[in-house]
Amino acid sequence: MKTELAKLATAGVVAFSACVSAHAGSVTQPGETVGIATGSPLAPGWYFIDTLDWGVRSTGNGNVAEGVNIPVIAWSTPWMLWGARVQFIAAVPEAEVGTLNNPGTRYEYGFFNPFFAGQLAWDLGHTGWSFSYLLGGYAGVDTPVAFQSSSLNQRAALSYTGYGWDLTANVIYGTHFNDNTDPDFINIDLTATKKFGNWELGLVGFGSSDLNHPEFELTGRQSQFALGGLVGYNFGPVILQAYLTREVAESNYGGLDTRFWGRIIIPVLNPPPAAPLYPR
Repeated sequence: MKTELAKLATAGVVAFSACVSAHAGSVTQPGETVGIATGSPLAPGWYFIDTLDWGVRSTGNGNVAEGVNIPVIAWSTPWMLWGARVQFIAAVPEAEVGTLNNPGTRYEYGFFNPFFAGQLAWDLGHTGWSFSYLLGGYAGVDTPVAFQSSSLNQRAALSYTGYGWDLTANVIYGTHFNDNTDPDFINIDLTATKKFGNWELGLVGFGSSDLNHPEFELTGRQSQFALGGLVGYNFGPVILQAYLTREVAESNYGGLDTRFWGRIIIPVLNPPPAAPLYPR
């Protein structure tokens, strides 16, 4: 069934994604995992996913634009550990940032910190509920848009995917190894969508906050929260999603961000999906 394939293709892949949040401690881009049942195990196989977003933050010093591309390769192995599916990911994102309406300002762009992680994902008794834990890290790189320090990344996600729903909360905790340079951070990505045949519609939200205040940082701890809507379509097997978000609160960013996101999910080298274990 296409609805089953959609769940298997999307569940958990973006739990691995990596991205940038310019001028803040959150190495994982807030909002990059919304729209995905990140707590659910994937069907064994390989997956390609690409999330592209572009947004503008209106500040008193001009409109700051930021674009991000996150190509991800995920491998859901045939192995089980402690009752959980073992999964791995690799990603090398790209980013650009600049100021609009200012002829004297040029864009900075380049590769962002590469990300590598492993994940355990449990189906909690075939009830529609699932849980995952991810452990990974970002490698420090020297580009205009990346963090030079490496960091540890941990994620815990809880999902309900019964009867066509995707109700997911994904909590992301990041720790910089150089704690005098970049702040540690916490993100939470929230999803509440429903499938109607091949279509998927619903609401998304995300927030982030710095957890400490390095000496070099002049703006103070930064935090934000955004809400938006998502629409998706399952072409079987390719899945497309789009969502539009707008910050409703921010601290020390200088203005509110409006952002458009697009995503494509392609399962490759995958066996046929198994029959549903509970209602979709």
